Amino acid sequence: MSRKYTRTPYLVVQRSGHTRKDVYGSIDDVVALQAQHLVDDARHSTAVIAMHPIGSPGYLPFFSALARAGIPVVACATRYSNGDAALQMENVLLDLAACVRDAKERLGYEKVVLCGWSGGGSLMAGYQAEAQKPFIERTSADEPTALSETELLPADGLMLVAAHRSRHHLVTEFLDPSVTDEADPDNRDPEWNLYDPANPHQPPYDPAYIAEYRERQVARNRRITAYAKRTLAALRSQDADAERSFVVHGTMADPRWLDPSVDPNGRTPGRCYMGSPKLVNDSPSGLARYSTTRSWLSQWSYDDAQVDAVTAAARITVPSLVIENGRDDAVPIGHPRETFAALAATDKQLHVIPEANHYFSGPDQRHLLGDAVELVENWLGGHGFL
Repeated sequence: MSRKYTRTPYLVVQRSGHTRKDVYGSIDDVVALQAQHLVDDARHSTAVIAMHPIGSPGYLPFFSALARAGIPVVACATRYSNGDAALQMENVLLDLAACVRDAKERLGYEKVVLCGWSGGGSLMAGYQAEAQKPFIERTSADEPTALSETELLPADGLMLVAAHRSRHHLVTEFLDPSVTDEADPDNRDPEWNLYDPANPHQPPYDPAYIAEYRERQVARNRRITAYAKRTLAALRSQDADAERSFVVHGTMADPRWLDPSVDPNGRTPGRCYMGSPKLVNDSPSGLARYSTTRSWLSQWSYDDAQVDAVTAAARITVPSLVIENGRDDAVPIGHPRETFAALAATDKQLHVIPEANHYFSGPDQRHLLGDAVELVENWLGGHGFL
């Protein structure tokens, strides 16, 4: 049954303690998070917390659908809602901590359930792990972080919907290994360029080709990481707060999108969640296109980034729900399954919605969005959250 609800915008304001400016428009060290409270006129003791590293989760179809089902949602953007070029995941965890505390102390919710959709999954899992058993003491750039002295209020439950394990694992699996020189991205090795007709390897790909392709993706990630570390070290020798921005070309080249036999699910071959993968591989909208040295180390570095749902899962013991979309063309099927397997929670459930794509987008997806909401509603009710 669809219910009427109100959407109330508000701000969660905090101080970052940073002198370095990595967010456009902020005043001094004040960080203002744009949040929305989606709730009907009934009394509720539990709220679902939604956050994504970038963007405004309150407008995503999934969270609006939860509100229509009578489930209160606190949807909060991070300080990086205008873009992730300078994003550091350690700061995003602090933003989520401020949102959770505000929901409990100001809005008066007795319990909160974290819900991570897509890129919000690793954020929610990383937060809950830090709240239960803190691990992060410094940033990935080996700098102090307020996480080491901030109390993170633990949630009472965790839900992951169509969620990948981490930004750094995802981008590594998307990197174009034909780029062998970051300073000359137009000069590419055709044997490793999925979109070059001269490539002798065509779908369906030989498993040995895929194995070496993956190795070359990791190697490229590590080369970019080495550049970021060298550059940051040189900058610090002059000014501890200095920063450098750079462009990463070729970040949307996952063989899965061209060959449905690689980690098979119901996705459409030749398409990805952003449309044509060949087009977005070098377009301005591609994943991780713009970065800073600190941001690369924190959110994209294969070896240095610290927020990952699979590694965090071993520290998570609250009831957990994982939903996999069976036609997901963004999240590799291994990610939600690996996260589920690693969860330390004894009370955990994994559900698959076979025909659902990543965004529940298209005229044939509306009822599947309803199926996802029903799964969430039943799970919340079964655990006393409704």
